[in-house]
Amino acid sequence: MDYNAIGLVAGIEIHQQIDTKEKLFCHCPTALRDTAEHSGAFFRYLRATESEMGEIDRAAQEEMKRDRKFLYYTYDTTCLVENDEEPPAPMNDEALSLCLTIAKMFFMIPVPQVHTMRKLVIDGSNTSGFQRTALVAVNGALPRGGQIETICLEEEAAQRVKDDTFSLDRLGIPLIEITTSPCMHTPEEVQQVAEYIGMVLRSTGKVKRGIGTIRQDVNISIAGGARVEIKGVQELDLIAEVVRREVQRQVNLLMIRDELKKRGASVDYNDHWDVTELFRNTKSSILKKAKKIYAIKLRGFATLVGREIQPDRRLGSEISDYAKVCGVGGIFHTDELPAYGITADEVSQIKKCANALEGDCVVVIVGANEKQAGCAVNQVIIRAKKALGKNPVPEETRKMLEGGSTAYMRPLPGAARMYPETDVIPVIIDDARWNATTGPELLTVRAERFTKENGLDPSMARQMAFSERLPLFERALQEGVKANLAARTLIATIKEIQRDGVAVENISDDTILAVLHAVETGRAAKEAVPDLLRSMASGSTVDDALTHLAPSVSREELESIIKKIITERAEFVAQKKKSALGPLMGVVMAEVRGSVDGKVVSEILKRELERALAKNP
Repeated sequence: MDYNAIGLVAGIEIHQQIDTKEKLFCHCPTALRDTAEHSGAFFRYLRATESEMGEIDRAAQEEMKRDRKFLYYTYDTTCLVENDEEPPAPMNDEALSLCLTIAKMFFMIPVPQVHTMRKLVIDGSNTSGFQRTALVAVNGALPRGGQIETICLEEEAAQRVKDDTFSLDRLGIPLIEITTSPCMHTPEEVQQVAEYIGMVLRSTGKVKRGIGTIRQDVNISIAGGARVEIKGVQELDLIAEVVRREVQRQVNLLMIRDELKKRGASVDYNDHWDVTELFRNTKSSILKKAKKIYAIKLRGFATLVGREIQPDRRLGSEISDYAKVCGVGGIFHTDELPAYGITADEVSQIKKCANALEGDCVVVIVGANEKQAGCAVNQVIIRAKKALGKNPVPEETRKMLEGGSTAYMRPLPGAARMYPETDVIPVIIDDARWNATTGPELLTVRAERFTKENGLDPSMARQMAFSERLPLFERALQEGVKANLAARTLIATIKEIQRDGVAVENISDDTILAVLHAVETGRAAKEAVPDLLRSMASGSTVDDALTHLAPSVSREELESIIKKIITERAEFVAQKKKSALGPLMGVVMAEVRGSVDGKVVSEILKRELERALAKNP
């Protein structure tokens, strides 16, 4: 696609968990727990409240259409603040300091007073029905002219366990939200900006790592379309594909709207009928269980409800997402029927009941009761009307699906969702505090330094700089371990033995350093490192592993071993000549079991092999 011609405009929000000892508004630890360890549970019903202007946020209103009872797991590491049964403590100053550090790295302007606000959220992810968030800095700079609009410090939401069950171990972990301006115009640019921001965050060494600790929300629009927010993109490599698919979706929705206009299509709320009795004797297992079934006629929509707008997503999927808000499992429509146990004869009866012509599409709603089915009918008509409207791309929040396509979650929130938090006092950011704030060395600069000062290959240097084991690498350098040995062990060797099923999490940093020092001091060869680490992962001490896997071998003993091996294989040496070096090298290394460096073995073996060939050419 020509993204300039399409008018692609995109921005991104990065949400990154901070690695602090305590949560943002209480003194509980920030460690995650296994849900099987929960010590208690309680229920909550959440309702939207009016803002100071007397308005209810539209996203919250949408959530209230679902009658939901939320269950929360508590732990011995959570407290009454997470339960919303005790006022919050003052803001975590360690988290605020790190937020200021990151703001300075983006050349931002701090706010004079940090005021905590309440952001209305009633999807169950916060026991209070709101998320505490505070603006910390504004107007930052990105490479190539991009802009960061704001940095906020907020509390992480509770972790969804399943459906409407949440775990409170994650709730309240300090979270930095970085929001850019809509300054990106290609999918690749969005991914590059996200990668750069992530690099800056990791450069602090104070952010959590791993799946779920960082999430990207992407805001996308095209000319003639609308701003759509895609929530929770966790994989950096998928960001560009998410943008491409959203552009594809909006382009296709515009094309469908134009086709509907040509056909003179229309949607009328009166074009729906109760067809429950029609399916009284159906063989469809889904319809047989239904208490209420409705048919909705969409005039002129035939073939377009089944039109693909994204991979594995159709206009019917968009309509179905809206209906699901009411609790139904989805919709059926005549573009895809007969199917799901619904026969061709039943499809004909549906069309007849709805007075549907050849160009019409009939949507079937299956509800557990009158209220649920009626709500779904209303949602289907709302979404179908949007498909016909001046702007057929609704402003909405969407969730990412596997592969990069998206599904509707709720309308975009408005200003009515924010109001002041009265239980947390403001924090003053004066010139002295701001001027004392400094930023660390960027990981990209550190990688260049590893190449220049320590002789690492540029690719290895970058891997090491971005690795979670960077602190251990730098500690190894400080203790005199050669850079290449440390980097190869931490980047390659540990990954290799982990792929073999070795529990590398059982190997402490001190143990790894002990192995590296054993190589540096000649107590073991670098070739023995994998076997030594395997042994220690199983519980062996460093000394035991060295004794059994890398016993000390003197140079004289090594020369004797090599001479013996050459003598025992005299016929092989006579046949292969100098080509015998490689096979014999393997035999010697197996004999000395990693106790001697391969370079030393190669040097002595080559010399002794030449002597043997000189005697018997």
